[in-house]
Amino acid sequence: MKILSVLLAGAALAVSAMSAHADLRFGIMNESYPPFFAKDAAGKWQGWEIDFMDAVCAEMKEKCSIVELSWDGLIPALQSKKFDVIWSSMSATDERRKVIDFTDKYYNTPSTLIGPKDQKPGAAAEDVKGKTIGIQVSTIQSDYYKKYFSKVAEEKTYQTLDEAFQDLAAGRIDYVFGDSLPLDAFLKSDTGKDCCAKMGDVADDREVLGAGVSGGVRKEDQALKARLNAAIAAVRASGKYDEITRKYFSFDIYGAK
Repeated sequence: MKILSVLLAGAALAVSAMSAHADLRFGIMNESYPPFFAKDAAGKWQGWEIDFMDAVCAEMKEKCSIVELSWDGLIPALQSKKFDVIWSSMSATDERRKVIDFTDKYYNTPSTLIGPKDQKPGAAAEDVKGKTIGIQVSTIQSDYYKKYFSKVAEEKTYQTLDEAFQDLAAGRIDYVFGDSLPLDAFLKSDTGKDCCAKMGDVADDREVLGAGVSGGVRKEDQALKARLNAAIAAVRASGKYDEITRKYFSFDIYGAK
């Protein structure tokens, strides 16, 4: 009996040790989304969202790893437990909350239209009438298009924003519609600054656009959600959030409280 107890205790310690060293897996889109995430020349992920992930993991005392998937595969992969958290600039919307849960917000920026420099600025339905708008699939901007622009403009969908940018620069579409920060990064690129300009931010609609970007978790993983929320709050309170943000932006990206 004593030998059995020792064996059981040893097995418990082994399981505990394995758990302590198990990776917390973060799922991100397998395409560049600067300045939030992109691969460097060595193939390593970098960017604001990666730095923030590292800070959150350090606060949680977790060893974290990254799992890459297509954007429209992230929610199904989370549900099938291929990773533990979606960490990929995903807005927490009412529609997505039907199938997964979200952490507290960690940034919030407007949705924006960009177009050719000779295009008249404007981001309302009357401004895009008769035009073709490039939008990444399965995004909040695609949902916004359906609600506000679908009766007056055509939508052309893309797997990645880079593909939409290429078509915009080549004159094959009239606008690209997406989050303001990656669109702004394109406008500052060699290609973007020659061809295109910001047309304007669309009117906010929290029901469609959500209340900000958050980490996506399975509905049953409430303990993990609570740990992530505590770590996000601690990173912000410590000043580390602002320190990371200053590396990439000259303004606050957290948004209104």
